[in-house]
Amino acid sequence: MPKNSKVVKRELDDEVIESVKDLLSNEDSSDDAFKKSELMVDDQEEKDVDVEEGSDVEDERPAWNSKLQYILAQVGFSVGLGNVWRFPYLCQKNGGGAYLVPYLILLLIIGIPLFFLELAVGQRIRRGSIGVWNYISPKLGGIGFASCVVCFFVALYYNVIIGWSLFYFSQSFQHPLPWDQCPLVKNTSHTFVEPECEKSSATTYYWYREALNISSSLSESGGLNWKMTICLLAAWVMVCLAMIKGIQSSGKIMYFSSLFPYVVLLCFLIRGLLLNGSVDGIRHMFTPKLEIMLEPKVWREAATQVFFALGLGFGGVIAFSSYNKRDNNCHFDAVLVSFINFFTSVLATLVVFAVLGFKANIINEKCVIQNSEKILKLLKIGNLSQDMIPHHINFSSITAEDYNLVYDIIQKVKEEEFDSLGLKSCQIEDELNK
Repeated sequence: MPKNSKVVKRELDDEVIESVKDLLSNEDSSDDAFKKSELMVDDQEEKDVDVEEGSDVEDERPAWNSKLQYILAQVGFSVGLGNVWRFPYLCQKNGGGAYLVPYLILLLIIGIPLFFLELAVGQRIRRGSIGVWNYISPKLGGIGFASCVVCFFVALYYNVIIGWSLFYFSQSFQHPLPWDQCPLVKNTSHTFVEPECEKSSATTYYWYREALNISSSLSESGGLNWKMTICLLAAWVMVCLAMIKGIQSSGKIMYFSSLFPYVVLLCFLIRGLLLNGSVDGIRHMFTPKLEIMLEPKVWREAATQVFFALGLGFGGVIAFSSYNKRDNNCHFDAVLVSFINFFTSVLATLVVFAVLGFKANIINEKCVIQNSEKILKLLKIGNLSQDMIPHHINFSSITAEDYNLVYDIIQKVKEEEFDSLGLKSCQIEDELNK
């Protein structure tokens, strides 16, 4: 081959190599551009997904000023009359301390998991009850509306109770208290106690005739009770002022509305423990009746109380947690609020049973005095012999223990005719069971 042809061939080869390099470089750049465009599309899709899930809305949605405000809001929502009165009532009804066992078991198995689920859903989706169910499925949006309707009805009767409390608070600045004694009725000849009040009690009469001013029957409306109307209006105004700015105003109110009831409960507990017979009531509370715990009704009522106490299904838990950041530790919140709720129920039960023990002692003392008078009459007419009565017994200042001793002696000696004597066994346990 001629020399010039070799040179031409070399030049042609170099041009081909350069062309291939240019082609490869163009392919690489196009691949990079395609990959970049693909990444941009993916980022845009992820961003769109986040927008759907509320990430952009997250910056616009208000948030709690502090974690303490949020915890107090959840505690204030869950703790209420269900803890202060319904739990002690169920505890006394279903075996005292035995009721605490199924309640605690169901709280761990059902209550805390469902409570955590509502916290997690509200915190992740960052919407209220209606928005959360619409987000899960538009067909389930009715559940959110139903929970709002339930909350509305609960707010109706809770504000009525607040109105009653405001009325009694306004009347409590008098001395003596208007429900301390039965009112006197004056006529032309003499003064006497109101017969209706004498048959019931001063507190019952004041509640029905003064506070509620009820009519004689359901067919009679009785007119407008302007005192209660003003108190009910004041209750709604207070609620509206607390919520007028959303969580910015309600969060600050939580410091008072959630903590003040604990101050009152502690004051009641201290006062209750100082009353005569309070220990008997607390002992009755923690004395379990294990045979009652085997009944299915006890477990059913315990499960109902778990739902009612934690506010499950009302939508409030979801709404409060929706103002949290998504990285909030809702596991800890669920356990903390649930056990605060449980210990609040136990604290309120201690207060109630301390007062019930005091009340049972008063009723038992009246029973002892009345039956001691019966024994004295039986001794005078000769139905009972003085030899039955121990020498240290003094009927003018007889104690419950001495009366029970005399009662047992008479029951054994007069076994056949004991029922005709009309004596009652004055036991504190019997009064507490009532």
